[in-house]
Amino acid sequence: MSRFRARLLLFCCLWGTSPAWAAQVLLTGAEDSAGVRAFTQALAQQRPQDHVHFEPLANLPAPGQLPAGTRLILLDPASLEWRQQDAHGPATLVLRIGRIQARQRLGAAASSRLSLLWSDPPLDRQLQLIRKVLPQARRIGVLYGADSAFLLRELHQAAHPLGLEIVAERWDDTNDSRPLQNLLKSSDVLLGLDDPRLYNPKTAKNLLLSSYARQLALIGPNAGFVKAGSLASTYSDQEDWLQVLDDLLDQPTTHWPRALYPRLFKVLSNPQVARSLGVEPIDERSLATQLAEGEKYP
Repeated sequence: MSRFRARLLLFCCLWGTSPAWAAQVLLTGAEDSAGVRAFTQALAQQRPQDHVHFEPLANLPAPGQLPAGTRLILLDPASLEWRQQDAHGPATLVLRIGRIQARQRLGAAASSRLSLLWSDPPLDRQLQLIRKVLPQARRIGVLYGADSAFLLRELHQAAHPLGLEIVAERWDDTNDSRPLQNLLKSSDVLLGLDDPRLYNPKTAKNLLLSSYARQLALIGPNAGFVKAGSLASTYSDQEDWLQVLDDLLDQPTTHWPRALYPRLFKVLSNPQVARSLGVEPIDERSLATQLAEGEKYP
């Protein structure tokens, strides 16, 4: 028997022993690490009624040959590429994928079998964060590139009812600081889009030193950048994502959304940066509560 057929038989036999009411939840990714195993175990503890299992991507058959009724959770880009190769297969949750990354891999329209769970902070939430932390700021400077240009329309729409103006500058060559310097001259604060071409370890020093030389705060683009030296950002951690998955797995797969930002989130700030900019200390928990209370859901 081939390895392929042996793996498929193992899945069918293993899951066939589960109670009829148990959901078969399969997490997969290219990396089989301690962190992945811990995440799977935490989800399994939240859902003792289900069969929650991680299987390395290399051990799986084609998606269309997985047992019927499987609830599939993808953990990385490699597993998404594998899933895209087969139009058949189970309903799939794509965990923590950025909107830019999704557009690059899936185009403007993703398969109806995929539910994309966004990892980058929602733009309207980040703008509300700016209003709370820097109420005097009106001109929001935004660097964008070819990959992130599609976000500008949404950003303008979110900013308008808040009385904020988006000042956008295209930055195609990150070795050329002129777009950044031009933006700093015409902005009250910078809002970082979660665009890896623009915000990465190579550009961080220039972005942070240039903005603080003009005493301008950088908001976002993610929690990692806050630790590097931006002022603050909203973000969702593992605890939040586990709750999102728990809620979705309680629903029929036909009710899964095509895309979703987690309702649960936190605020992370950099106290040292706040002091250097003369910004009032940020109560992260209180601020996250205020932001959440202001959000509307269907």
